[in-house]
Amino acid sequence: MDLTGLTLRVAAARPHVLLAAVPGGTEVRLAAERLLRARDWPQAHTPAQADLLFVAGPDLPELRTPLGRLWRDMPAPRARVHARTADEVEDALNAGRALLGPPAVRPASAAPPVDAGGHREGDHGARERHEGDDQTPGHDGHDGHGDHGGHGGHGGHGGGQTEMPGGLPMAGQGADRDGLTLDQLHLPLGPFLADWPAGLTVRLVLQGDVVQRVDVDEPARPIDDAAAEAFWVQPWLRAASGEPVPVGEAVRRRAAAHLDSLGRLLAVAGWPAEAVRARRLRDDLLYGAPGAAVAPRLERFTRRVGRSRTLAWLTRGIGVVTAQKAREAGVGGPAARAGGDVTSRYRQWLADIRHDLPRLEDPAPLDVAVEDSPRGPWSAEHPPSAALIALLPRLLEGAELAAARLVVASLDPDPDELVSRGVVEVARG
Repeated sequence: MDLTGLTLRVAAARPHVLLAAVPGGTEVRLAAERLLRARDWPQAHTPAQADLLFVAGPDLPELRTPLGRLWRDMPAPRARVHARTADEVEDALNAGRALLGPPAVRPASAAPPVDAGGHREGDHGARERHEGDDQTPGHDGHDGHGDHGGHGGHGGHGGGQTEMPGGLPMAGQGADRDGLTLDQLHLPLGPFLADWPAGLTVRLVLQGDVVQRVDVDEPARPIDDAAAEAFWVQPWLRAASGEPVPVGEAVRRRAAAHLDSLGRLLAVAGWPAEAVRARRLRDDLLYGAPGAAVAPRLERFTRRVGRSRTLAWLTRGIGVVTAQKAREAGVGGPAARAGGDVTSRYRQWLADIRHDLPRLEDPAPLDVAVEDSPRGPWSAEHPPSAALIALLPRLLEGAELAAARLVVASLDPDPDELVSRGVVEVARG
């Protein structure tokens, strides 16, 4: 029996796809998620589960190394493709599937796009698939304990750390918040985690399971700034440039953005069925479903999630920030209006979606000074996600590690806002 050929045919029939979105790649990610769902191809949460690495968005040299780590941690058979625009998604997925098949059935035209490392996957993918390499799969970091191709977590931090087998950092020692000397562990979250802001890297210093210090890396920038687009704020960018944009288009995009954020939070909280419903509703709004058609399902969804006692119990008292403190930190939008914990923030998203439902077809012109973008009042000089990212250390320090990902998901900053074309043009003056 040809076990190698059988393995390749099984992997090619229904690949498990690890989706690695980079800043500026939101539209590509959304298109990929929608097509994967339509094809019933499962999304992998870790490299160890994946057959196909799908890189979504522009080329970011700073992220080539962590992408390489993701690739190395994937077991054979494996393939890697890269779609820079939404139009490339279908061809990239087809190419990845072809690369996973046995060589005899792979069409000559199946070469995928040039990957983030600057070489065609077909040049090395087949070789690494069929030589039977014995790379050790990465550890399961879906619960937030791994970096999924992060920056390693063991360099440049001091503390005398050394590396353990499997790439995990070994704990050093340091004084904890009460003055005791405990083991100290440097742990990066990101830049590629399932249900995580694209390309964001948050570096934690832990003692026990308590976060002692937090540093956030600057987001990586594309080679060509013109290639990066902040998808969720496009209506506000266009209106700010003088283009007439209807309010209905903006509030539809805002409600879809909140559903995207809710999908992340629900997945992190362990409610995958509702995460899928949030994403289906998100896609319906993005692809123009009439308000009357989508409203009943949105009402059921917001009621079910908003009334969940289990979800509220899991998230209550985590990441508390008052409305006043949020505004003092420059945060606006839902996070400031919620004025509380993770529970308050996701319920604010739900309330905002209900508020926007009757306005999905509003033809009035968008006034960016009146209508907030999804994460707050839009300003190219001060993107709202910059303030959300700056708030993370304050909310994470002193928290337990298990709560860290819920806090990040409840703020859900969008790194696209910091690297988009409009923001870069303003920064350059």
